[in-house]
Amino acid sequence: MKNLYIILVSLLFVMACTEDLEQFPPNIASSNSLTDFEGVLNAAYFYQHGSVTPMAVMGDFRSDNAFMDEDPYTEFDIYGPNLTVMESQFFGPLYTALYRSILSANDVIENSSDGTEVGEAKFLRALAYFKLVRVFGAVPVNLFASPSATDESILVRQPAGTVYNDVIIPDLEDAIAALGTQIINGRASKYAAQGMLGKVYMQMGDFGNAESHLAAVVSGAAGAGINLQGNFADIFGVDNDLNSEIIYATQISSSVPDQYGFSEFWSWSAGLDTKSLTPLDADLIAAFDASEVGGDTDLRRAVTIDEGTMASPKFPQTGGPDHDWIELRLADVILLYAETLNENGNTAAALVELNKIRTRAGLANSTASSQAEVRAAIADERRLELAFEGQRWFDLVRTGTVDAEMGETIDSRYHLFPIPTSEVLASFGVITQNDGY
Repeated sequence: MKNLYIILVSLLFVMACTEDLEQFPPNIASSNSLTDFEGVLNAAYFYQHGSVTPMAVMGDFRSDNAFMDEDPYTEFDIYGPNLTVMESQFFGPLYTALYRSILSANDVIENSSDGTEVGEAKFLRALAYFKLVRVFGAVPVNLFASPSATDESILVRQPAGTVYNDVIIPDLEDAIAALGTQIINGRASKYAAQGMLGKVYMQMGDFGNAESHLAAVVSGAAGAGINLQGNFADIFGVDNDLNSEIIYATQISSSVPDQYGFSEFWSWSAGLDTKSLTPLDADLIAAFDASEVGGDTDLRRAVTIDEGTMASPKFPQTGGPDHDWIELRLADVILLYAETLNENGNTAAALVELNKIRTRAGLANSTASSQAEVRAAIADERRLELAFEGQRWFDLVRTGTVDAEMGETIDSRYHLFPIPTSEVLASFGVITQNDGY
């Protein structure tokens, strides 16, 4: 299950170790001295590690799924200017890791003659920029393997729309064209790129373009060996890494040094970090209660929440350091596809897709009928299906439901997170801070 990292151990260190917050770290070997870019590509995969826990924490602890109970981490639930105090643990490591992944991907894209390698690198570059845009909004864009040290233009933050249209979408389109449908050793595939492109269009509110890409994944999944697991619990845990429902995951192995030096995502959700020993929000418990109307038992409940410990057992402590992080799975795609169908006026077809997920959860078919009712039902289902998978906050922002779901009016400036202050200072102000921080 960790085939990528058997290769990675021997090849990773083609890439240089650098200062933690150096934005575009240089390579030890110059691009023109390399003929085999497999190690550089593996480095692009590896550097995604540093984004995993920050994305997990931002996605659930910023939302109504989980909360912090120790200062200053309670700032996650205050929605004010002081979130910058968490820079060293969350925003800095994420920022650095993703730009390192981007730089490695740039090297492969610019210099490799292997079409599959380039396709994978474009997927990884798009994934990195997608995470950056969802977290920070406007971000610097660098598409060069060896950017000029005097070129300040690559430090100027580009609007999110520009990053989507000029980088993320073209990269994913190129990856779709270059990659095969079969998932090999957990690496990026055509359907990973196509599913992620559908997700990108959803983030942009472009339901028309999203539908066609998500439909292609849903209809072609079985032929590529991608299927919903019959048992929800069989999606999670070390023994289930890279199971048939996983379209793409960031693979993690305890045998490979991890540059992220803090508690990992599975520790946070399980209440193993002292900053949040009982992270489970009562609002998520209430959401599961509501799903069991009519005496149904939601089979996801026991996998997702533990009311005794007030934490989540979704990623068990046993084998924790080897848990892969699920970036995209089929149930996520099906629910997004249902959402596009509903928004594009095909509510009946949307219900068919929604009920696939409800049936697996042991629930009766949805009784929603109008477009508005189905929209709400899909949102509720995404919350329960994907809790503690780093999705909730980004779904609330995407759908414009932050205030309604959080039960308070939250300044939209705090829908985004702060750019690491160290990056602003190191660039002498060329990189600017998000408004409100």
